[in-house]
Amino acid sequence: MTSSLAPQPVAPGTDLREAFRAAYENRYTWEPGFGGYAGRCVWEQGDRRIEGRFRVGADLKVVVEGVSDDEVHKAIASQLWEVAIHRVRRPFEQTHGENTFTAGDTDAVGTEVIVGGKGEGDRYRIKGNVVTMVHRHIHGTVVTIFTESVTDTGHGYLSHTYTSRYSDPATGAPRGGTSHFSDRFVPLGEGGPWVLAERRIRSEDAAGEQRFLFEDLVPLV
Repeated sequence: MTSSLAPQPVAPGTDLREAFRAAYENRYTWEPGFGGYAGRCVWEQGDRRIEGRFRVGADLKVVVEGVSDDEVHKAIASQLWEVAIHRVRRPFEQTHGENTFTAGDTDAVGTEVIVGGKGEGDRYRIKGNVVTMVHRHIHGTVVTIFTESVTDTGHGYLSHTYTSRYSDPATGAPRGGTSHFSDRFVPLGEGGPWVLAERRIRSEDAAGEQRFLFEDLVPLV
């Protein structure tokens, strides 16, 4: 579902449930019946390059083969799983039915969406039909993500460049440095589903950019 909502200032205190729903439903997700896919995976950092094979099942279980380095194996599997889990389509009411959404301020990033109810403490920003900022409490930490640019699939958007950082929920103190992501997605065959073909990660507290490549992609049947 898409909407033609235009980015514009919204009076603080306004009910933003329908505006947030439109942005939520404009995220790209896989059609029901996703069957999984497989291909070749490559990890690069500096002069290091490691290749292997991977498979993402219909159940979203990720298998990586041919990568003996445990940290690299874990990193490849983690990227594939993280992308896949965000492609699962869940109805808005199932995810946010117990939440309220109220407008805060509006800045260059978008209009602040203050969450009440079950998700109280979480915040978002939306601009048009895109969620441009996520600030959520997850497993005892806070993750804040700013989306800088998106890929339009024709069936919803995917984040292209964005930043992510973790912080302490009580003090707001950072837990590690900010990570900068650049993702490239491609349709798997004519009409999709769209899957990750390349991810670059540059972290302030890590040595050098990591590059993940996913090639020779084929659907599982």
